[in-house]
Amino acid sequence: MDVTDAISADIEALVGGTTGRDLAMGGAFEGAERLSKALATWAPGLQSADADILPAKAMADARSRDITRNDGYVQSGANIRKDSIVGALYMLNARPNFALLGKDEKWAEEFEEEVESLFTAWAESPNYWVDAARTLTFTALVRLAVGVHLYGGEVLAVAEWLRDEPRPFQTAIQLVEADRLTTPFEMSGDTSVRGGIRMNRYGAPLTAYIRTYHPTDFLRSYDPMQYRAVAWRKPWGRQQVIHIHEQVRIDQTRGISELVAGLKTTQIAKKFRDITLQNAVLNASFAASIESELPDEAVYQQLGAGGSVGDAVVNYAEAYLGAIAQYAGGSRNMSIDGIKIPHLFPGTKLQLRPAGSPGGVGQDFEVSLNRHLAAILGTSYEELTHDYSKTNYSSAKAGKGDTGRFMASKKKLVADGFANHVYSLWLEEAINKGRLTTVKASDPNFYEGLNKEAYCRAEWIGAGVTQIDELKETQAAALRIKYNLSTMQEETARLGKDWRRVLRQREKEQKLLIEAGLVLDPAEDQMMQASTGEAREKEEAQ
Repeated sequence: MDVTDAISADIEALVGGTTGRDLAMGGAFEGAERLSKALATWAPGLQSADADILPAKAMADARSRDITRNDGYVQSGANIRKDSIVGALYMLNARPNFALLGKDEKWAEEFEEEVESLFTAWAESPNYWVDAARTLTFTALVRLAVGVHLYGGEVLAVAEWLRDEPRPFQTAIQLVEADRLTTPFEMSGDTSVRGGIRMNRYGAPLTAYIRTYHPTDFLRSYDPMQYRAVAWRKPWGRQQVIHIHEQVRIDQTRGISELVAGLKTTQIAKKFRDITLQNAVLNASFAASIESELPDEAVYQQLGAGGSVGDAVVNYAEAYLGAIAQYAGGSRNMSIDGIKIPHLFPGTKLQLRPAGSPGGVGQDFEVSLNRHLAAILGTSYEELTHDYSKTNYSSAKAGKGDTGRFMASKKKLVADGFANHVYSLWLEEAINKGRLTTVKASDPNFYEGLNKEAYCRAEWIGAGVTQIDELKETQAAALRIKYNLSTMQEETARLGKDWRRVLRQREKEQKLLIEAGLVLDPAEDQMMQASTGEAREKEEAQ
């Protein structure tokens, strides 16, 4: 035996007779094995992100919207996301980079006060100046963007400059259904246009092709293929198209909903609930049958069947049921204390038979499906189903923490991303029109270097975090501030409030308390101190 044969024998002994072709087909990873019976039929295509998403996006979006409309749990998850991220008011917390602008901290404070006041008055006005359609406030726009992103995976809007009516600012935002962002038919062979977006050689967007109407809105237009080409930015850099989507792969042009991963399971869960409910209704229904111990032939002979068996059955049924109706009609009003007493025809037996029987696999199966849905929606099972029957403080706290981390990432991507675009567009107009007293013509040019980024830097205060145990969590917040692990601004924002407004209101309240002579001596205050818990410990010791 030569060396080659010896090596082959060793390999055969090691892998159990697997051939070289088998090794090539299987490889080192079991998950990529092609000869396994369990994985042999699993051969997904190896394609680019756009090749995977764009052909399937229309159906995926349609199904995601349908399940959101018709499934109570998915609708609940969508509302939880909007309530957890945006809440009732989405507040601007301007944070200009004053050092980069060559300013001091005093200027920054004055700028923040003025800009926040003016922006909020414009954005939350009941005249809906921020919305080109004049139907939504800024907070409502952000809530809508968060909801649209859930079932479509992307948010599309364009910046309009309206001159047709008296307005405090010409800037307005027009939200657009992402279905309208499509590639024109005559550009289908243009490799630089994908998913309705023209890009340069680096993949940066240049132009958005937006249909005038929705692709299925034939009644509103004689030309459903009419497009509007919108430049992504103006020549001087002003954003015209707002397109927010989370890339999960390289060179991904369009977004895809997170619900797609669970559409099949969610639809099955919905059918399971429907069938279970129908089964419960059927189990409450009964069918009555009349039984005879004689053979069918003997019954027919006794009935004098001269024709076919079918005729005899019909004749017998008509006569028999007529006799039963006549007999029962005389006793239909017989009852004791309102309880009806059924009187059956002599020789008649009433058999109650359930029309359906439980066919479900148990409540645990539905719980498992709902946990799967909760994981997709980024919420805890308890929040999604409002079932807290098996929840303790620790598990509720852990669930809130997981949900909080997920919502924080979506807030940064969708809500903050959309809000920053709107704020930047508005601030650009406010500065250029000289509407701010804190920004003079001699100040750094808005478009020069990174000045625009320095002026527009901001944080956003949305929904407050729900406290499970307010005492413990208030203690923790007070301790973080006390030991310089956090700030009053951060802790107040966690509750969905603006710390400056809280301080100003507290200042007013303190003055009124002093004037009314209602100020308590801190030394005599027996309430528990949130930062130490000393009074509570004394009370428990007693």
